[in-house]
Amino acid sequence: MRKLKRDFYVRDSVTVARELLGKYLVHEIDNTRIISKFVEVEAYMGPMDKAAHSYNNRRTERTEVMFGPGGFAYVFIIYGMYNCMNIVTAHIGQPQAVLIRAVEPIEQCEIMSQFRYKKPFSELNKTAVKGLTNGPGKLCDAMGITRAHNGLDLCGNELYILEDEKPERIEIVTSKRINIDYAEEAIDYPWRFYIKDNKYVSKK
Repeated sequence: MRKLKRDFYVRDSVTVARELLGKYLVHEIDNTRIISKFVEVEAYMGPMDKAAHSYNNRRTERTEVMFGPGGFAYVFIIYGMYNCMNIVTAHIGQPQAVLIRAVEPIEQCEIMSQFRYKKPFSELNKTAVKGLTNGPGKLCDAMGITRAHNGLDLCGNELYILEDEKPERIEIVTSKRINIDYAEEAIDYPWRFYIKDNKYVSKK
């Protein structure tokens, strides 16, 4: 597999979101690679998107990383307790991002289980296995991603994305985004994408 380069990210968020599906998120901790596959994402298109943190060019300490070039991690906390990881996209001054909504565990499931449930993976029932990474906060817990990773360069060697030389064929489902009832007309934008029939998708 090969690591994605900067030019993959410096495109519009909708394009990047769709193309992330089937690729692999890697977090290296103490020379161990925790790997998962992207199965559900949402695009946020910046200043014109009322669901985006950067709507109307809102620039704060929290959103500053979104105004830089694509290919950096934007990690924020919701409800005061859950980390959510986004991938910054587009060019400098175009604050767009892709929210990672769900991933499929690929390597180091034991570590993921300990991070999320504090118990061995072998002790998980089917519901717990499915719930390991089927949501933005869940996947961050399982992969050890925290606010400390905010602003991290995804072209580096700690947190990055890989793609297969010969990508698998996947069927992509398009829908409205989830949990953005405040976003007026942006509620209806079809910018959520997921792999059809993948059991780790947060909501069908």
